[in-house]
Amino acid sequence: MNKFPNAFVIILSVILFAWILTFIIPKGNYQRELDTVNNRTTVVANSYEQIEAPHLSAFNALLAIPKGIAGRADLIVLVLLLGGCFYLIEKTGALNQGLNQLITLLKGKEVFALTIILLLFLTAGFTIGLQEEIIAMTPVLLLFGRTLGYNASTIVTASYGSAVVGAAFSPFNPFGVLMAQKEAELELLSGLEYRLVFLLIAVIVWTFYILRIASKNRIEKAKLELDIEELTARNKIILTLLALTFGGVTYGLIVLGWGFIEMSACFFGLGLVCGIIAGFGFNKTTEIYVEGFKEMVFACIVIGLANSISIIMSEGFIVDTIVFGLFSPLKNVPPSISGVLMTVSQAILHFPIPSYSGQAILTMPILTPLADLIGLSRQVCILAYQYGAIMMDMIVPTNGALMAVLALAGIKYNHWIKFIIKPALLILGVAAIAILIAVQIGYE
Repeated sequence: MNKFPNAFVIILSVILFAWILTFIIPKGNYQRELDTVNNRTTVVANSYEQIEAPHLSAFNALLAIPKGIAGRADLIVLVLLLGGCFYLIEKTGALNQGLNQLITLLKGKEVFALTIILLLFLTAGFTIGLQEEIIAMTPVLLLFGRTLGYNASTIVTASYGSAVVGAAFSPFNPFGVLMAQKEAELELLSGLEYRLVFLLIAVIVWTFYILRIASKNRIEKAKLELDIEELTARNKIILTLLALTFGGVTYGLIVLGWGFIEMSACFFGLGLVCGIIAGFGFNKTTEIYVEGFKEMVFACIVIGLANSISIIMSEGFIVDTIVFGLFSPLKNVPPSISGVLMTVSQAILHFPIPSYSGQAILTMPILTPLADLIGLSRQVCILAYQYGAIMMDMIVPTNGALMAVLALAGIKYNHWIKFIIKPALLILGVAAIAILIAVQIGYE
């Protein structure tokens, strides 16, 4: 298995497969209309029809690659600037000194340290849907993990994996459940209590299981290059600014409605300021920043390539056909089974639609009338969406963030699947139980 393809080859293969599917799957679409109140396009329920359209040429498939990269420009800018910022701060020695202090403090308490990482990223996932931002943090997290004696798979699971679980079970993920509730015409944050109960259950199950498998995958602890007893005054200022920036960005995301562009600006400014504080001067600061960009280029290209897959399937007019084929049979089965199958269908659909917010906008107008027809509450419909779609971010190769993190961590995709499949299925089992109970108690 040493010859297993890297992330670049895997995504190119999926792009080719997606293009071939456009010749096999019938073309069709749902009618869409502009919601002038919210200024967005919505899908008209029960409007699917097959259409005649020319096949996507090989050249158009190639065009989808630069389109995909350009279409994720805001995220790519964030990864470049955030990655460059972390790289620069690492070169100041502040991160090594800070980690040295933290490791000294946590000596003999590695399990406690890993638990803190798990809980931090679970919290980031269920509050702001943190995911892409982890890409630039990955090198630092890996360094921290090695000094604690944990391998790359364990650290990626504890960080990226935890963020996905938090986002999937969140009662107020703005890009997931809140968007789905809005599309399903439900009161925002309705059904909060039930979601909180299963969020707690999922967090407990996930944390204990990951700690268990982490104990079986220990490696020899790495030593930091620096062995300094106390932080220098300059590095104290740098780490303080880093913490304040994260706090300010989190506030901006939750309260001010910030996006990737505002985050990029904050971290770009932080990097420049930290370089000056470290005494690098403008020339050296910018040179180091450029070196940091180079470290992130592969991850950025992977993100863009992943976006190309959905572009090909959309321009080939097969996405709506896949949606119609997955969800139409659900009206022929009992509500309890339908709820679980709806989760499975949402999970499968996440392969061609790696954006779970986009998946909510596409599927909710279609599924809510179907749910009403078969006696399934709209809240259960949303549970099926958030559990099925968001949890797949841990697995699908069309997710650019996942593939970028794996590329930076040096984890082959087949090794990752082998490592993550059991905990992912365990959490999906918790999700299935949540849906079955919700149907039985008439969760509204």
